Amino acid sequence: MNKTDLYIYNTLKRKKELFEPLTEGRVGMYVCGPTVYGDAHLGHARPAITFDIIFRYLQFLGYKVRYVRNITDVGHLENDADEGEDKIAKKARLEELEPMEVAQYYTKRYLDAMDALNVLRPSIQPTASGHIIEQIEIVKRILDEGYAYVSNGSVYFDVVKYQRDTNKYGILSNRVIEDMIATTRELDGQGEKHNPADFALWKKASPEHIMRWRSEWSEGFPGWHLECTAMSQKYLGEQFDIHGGGLDLLFPHHESEIAQSVCAFHTEPARYWIHNNMITINGQKMGKSLGNFITLEEIFKGDHSALQQAYSPMTIRFFILQAHYRSTLDFSNEALQAAEKGLKKMFEAFDNIKRIKTGDKTSIELDLMSKATEAMNDDFNTPVVIAHLFEAVRNINLLLDGSESITEADLQRFGDDFSTILQTILGLCEQESGNEQNVVNGLMNLILDIRSQARAAKDWNTSDKLRDELSSLGITIKDGKDGVTWSRD
Repeated sequence: MNKTDLYIYNTLKRKKELFEPLTEGRVGMYVCGPTVYGDAHLGHARPAITFDIIFRYLQFLGYKVRYVRNITDVGHLENDADEGEDKIAKKARLEELEPMEVAQYYTKRYLDAMDALNVLRPSIQPTASGHIIEQIEIVKRILDEGYAYVSNGSVYFDVVKYQRDTNKYGILSNRVIEDMIATTRELDGQGEKHNPADFALWKKASPEHIMRWRSEWSEGFPGWHLECTAMSQKYLGEQFDIHGGGLDLLFPHHESEIAQSVCAFHTEPARYWIHNNMITINGQKMGKSLGNFITLEEIFKGDHSALQQAYSPMTIRFFILQAHYRSTLDFSNEALQAAEKGLKKMFEAFDNIKRIKTGDKTSIELDLMSKATEAMNDDFNTPVVIAHLFEAVRNINLLLDGSESITEADLQRFGDDFSTILQTILGLCEQESGNEQNVVNGLMNLILDIRSQARAAKDWNTSDKLRDELSSLGITIKDGKDGVTWSRD
């Protein structure tokens, strides 16, 4: 198919736009990854799945894609406004660990959850702490260009001067700088800034701050916005094709990235900006800062008061794909249960393709692939793709009962197309249902109760045997101060 048939909604221009990569046959895509100070929750699943779909589809079209998704392991302060404690350092202090222990632990947990959701690993997954030198060099560039200043050992980006000279601050978020200044809260440390709208490129570390690096300005750490500018430029160049992330990153994070790139490299970093919308619960954004999040592990195990049952990773993936990525998606047990039933119906039909008896003519339409690619070319419209798959399910049932007929060659093509759309493009695969997971959870709870009783009776042989037998099945038991937990390898 013609690669230029793809249209995406470009947040920068606020319209659907024909996708034309910078380099023929190649696409560079950068997506803002997680700040790793806690377990991944349902809100993290949406951007991961959204950009996994885009990654998969671009590869399906024949592009060679370099997909970079970062890990934020330093510099993300509590209030996202250059003040407060570093989120990872705070977690490390509370748990009496080194910050990098926290980052490594939750990075692995995040990747394990993404693997369960069948999210492909990116081409490159850099960390902020691994690119301090590159970030310092960009700060120097911006200082040399006159769009930053040093204040008490910290370096701040001069938003007012940048806006006066370029009229670009607000180009992505459509915000007006005067309004931003008027509504900026007075926070501790704001006195270091020339203007409340200015943001940190480098922060001088306070005496109690754990993570710090030497620079010519102070011992400190890079600003949160700076890391993505440094890593995207290093691996994709000064200008690349697609920059993605959640809608909550549009301002100030992505707006500030644009400003940094314009000053350091004299170009906007990405030609196409793609933002996925939020997952809500009772109409409110789901997130750690609001305390209303449900971790993916809790969902997979059904271990949360808001859940009526466990839901498999594929149910979650299917639930997310049933809404367009730019639409809000509201969490409910009813919606998840409907997704579980729909996915089961889909795979039952897929498995039934091999049971269809062929004939000497074909009476159904064989345009599944063309319909699906037409929908994907319209800004990655997965809900319409799924609707076409359900039309195919209806045709499969008609072929099974003999109401319609199909030749052997056409059945092969039909089955291949169904498989490609379902598994290669949408990334869906068969997994045990939430009800089956509930049985597993129940059996595990029973085994752990028996093991707990054995330990209480100092029957170490039985306790160790249960642990070792479970380990041989790929199940790890962890005894902690808060009780016993289990996980699959």
